[in-house]
Amino acid sequence: MEKLRIGSSLSKAALEAGIDRKTAKKYSSGYTPVKQPRNYKTRNNPFEEVWPWVKSFLANNEDLEVKNLFSHLMEYHPDKFHEGQLRTFQRKVLEWKCTEGKELEVFFSQLYKPGELAASDYTDMNKLGITIQGLAFPHKVFHMVLCYSKWETGTVCFSESFESLSEGIQAALQSIGGVPKRHRTDSLSAAVKNLDEKKEFTDRYKALLDHYGLEGQKTNPRSPHENGVCEQSHHRFKRALEQALLLRGKRDFRSQKEYSVFLDKLFVQLNKSRRGKLLEELEVMKKLPILMDTRTYIPKVRVSVGSTIRVLNNTYSVPSQLIGKNVSVYLSSSIVDVYVGINKVDSLKRLSGDNGANINYRHVIHSLLRKPGAFPDYKYRAELFPTSLFRRAYDSLLKNYPGTSDKQYLKILALASSEGEFKVNKVISSLLQLSSQINFEVIEHQLGLEQTSPREDSVDVKIPSLSEYDSLMNSGARND
Repeated sequence: MEKLRIGSSLSKAALEAGIDRKTAKKYSSGYTPVKQPRNYKTRNNPFEEVWPWVKSFLANNEDLEVKNLFSHLMEYHPDKFHEGQLRTFQRKVLEWKCTEGKELEVFFSQLYKPGELAASDYTDMNKLGITIQGLAFPHKVFHMVLCYSKWETGTVCFSESFESLSEGIQAALQSIGGVPKRHRTDSLSAAVKNLDEKKEFTDRYKALLDHYGLEGQKTNPRSPHENGVCEQSHHRFKRALEQALLLRGKRDFRSQKEYSVFLDKLFVQLNKSRRGKLLEELEVMKKLPILMDTRTYIPKVRVSVGSTIRVLNNTYSVPSQLIGKNVSVYLSSSIVDVYVGINKVDSLKRLSGDNGANINYRHVIHSLLRKPGAFPDYKYRAELFPTSLFRRAYDSLLKNYPGTSDKQYLKILALASSEGEFKVNKVISSLLQLSSQINFEVIEHQLGLEQTSPREDSVDVKIPSLSEYDSLMNSGARND
């Protein structure tokens, strides 16, 4: 059209425009290729008669799936509607939702400045199916994200306690290398006084914030969208972990430490593209102070006659030498440290929840050997099976030696205490695989054979005499 306006012929204008002359003639006569919007119906609406009913049903049950609503409609009007009309019905419902449906929640994108804000939250990891030595490993990850650079860190924990919160925050700040201006968390009971209108944070959490010079922020209860940066990071992190586990080919780890190292490597990979923005944040962040000891201290706990202590509604066994004594206890997120004065006498795995028991058979086996009749009805008997193989061994003893099963099992436990649980577990495993008879004498005998037999990888190296080297040197001198 531009060429025609400056006087070119139709054929030349069409050639220069790269179109056919017949098409150019259509354009010159006013034709336009732009499709005009249609303002008429191509067919009658098959749902017109029932649409008032459909609208009222949708208004009161908007979360109902459209396919189920259509099935309900066909059930009441089998002569009018059929499966082939489902797509049309879905389109009509979508149009109604867009024009008359309820208003949806609007999310507002935020602008973050370098070094201003870090957000943290816990995320449950159980759906990923992680195991440690074949056993289920229920756990959480404390996840912290810098809102500007999206730099993220995570630590394994087992509950949303103050100890796991403080350890997670401190580990994250140490990994980052600086302290942002503000820290935002959910309304966790470990950090926030949800029932106290006068104080926003707990005293211990406030002390942690003050130590690092952090301004605390919290979201409103049941409002995860207010911590959206962290929520989105949870999703991306767990999706990346799922892919890393698929590439690894297995979800079982030899120890919690190996699993933690695996997570650390994943975070390094996820943070590779964020280092530039992290450097921007570090330029304005405060320097790190020394680590703060945030363990819970209980100054006085009495050891019962059962050689146990009660700590935060859970029971733990301790060495029997402490019976009747007072001990002090320090609790971290995963460990219970027991002290007598300034001397640490034991470290126990901390239990999550209430009314659990952590009984170490090594603490009580010497007394049970003298009182085997106490074993069948012992309150914490289930805790005296260190592995499932020990439980299977006891079941075998009950079947084959009902009169002496308890005594024999206690002797096997004593053997595990003195010779090593792993060795005894290995012997029991081999006996079960061979369907051999299991009793104390057989296990003791097999354990003795393993200890006296040479290892397969042992090499007998004969140390040569130095005189042989002298003779070689002398013969070499004579040949010269």
